[in-house]
Amino acid sequence: MPELPDLAIVADALHAALAGRAIVRAEAPAPLAMRGTPTELAALVGQELREVHRRGKFILLELERDRIAVNAMLTGRFQLAAPGDKRPPSTAVVLAFGPRLSPPRHAARWTKGAAWLPADTAEAEVRYRDPSQMGKVYLLPAGVARPVAGLDDDQGPDADSPALTLDVWRERIRRHPGELKSLLRNQAFVAGIGNAYSDEILHAAKLSPMRRRSSLAPEEVDALYAATRTTLEHAIGILRERVPPTFERQVRDFLAVHLRGGEPCPRCGTRLTEISSRSEATTWCRGCQR
Repeated sequence: MPELPDLAIVADALHAALAGRAIVRAEAPAPLAMRGTPTELAALVGQELREVHRRGKFILLELERDRIAVNAMLTGRFQLAAPGDKRPPSTAVVLAFGPRLSPPRHAARWTKGAAWLPADTAEAEVRYRDPSQMGKVYLLPAGVARPVAGLDDDQGPDADSPALTLDVWRERIRRHPGELKSLLRNQAFVAGIGNAYSDEILHAAKLSPMRRRSSLAPEEVDALYAATRTTLEHAIGILRERVPPTFERQVRDFLAVHLRGGEPCPRCGTRLTEISSRSEATTWCRGCQR
């Protein structure tokens, strides 16, 4: 499942490539993935894309009038392509953009001058593909109150947000007494962390995924905060180097423990433990995660 680091790269890249361009064509080859009407989809044509950003596990496209929210769920992926490029199987929604009308504002520094950026005079497409059609593309026309499950009021602050200071973390974590892995994945606590990065954060913090928040000493609460920030920052740095230009590719081979059950812990050498529940794996070290 795409998590905060994966989607941070996608949001930066799509903003740098497409902001300042107008939509010239909008299609839904697999309409089950779309929440909206054909008329609302057609009404996107002609609107300039102002910004692409991430909120939790959502990618948000801000147009001059309407909005689009994408929750990729388990199997959804994004592709930046030229209009003539072959579409991958299971393409659900396609937005085609014309030449750039105005430069993008606040483009991420790492995207500037990138070889994968389409020329300002060229057309470009963003394609959302989803083999399972579990993910959803929500069309949010101005003046239409369409609910988007998990967005806005249902989410805590982004796990990498500057507003999530240590003091805010300490205050928020008091409200959640459950196990640490479930806590990190609770989008109402902090947004953007899923199964893989919760394993990585807990390993970095030297905390067992089965520990309960109520058992943590104050210094362990602070260590979990520090591990959250450094783990996500480290991952984003690696993905900036390794994901472009294939933004639908999910790179996870650099993770320290997730899905490495049976291998030696990179910190203490103890064999990593892995258990699976509902097709999701939890990996941790019994030697150094307490």
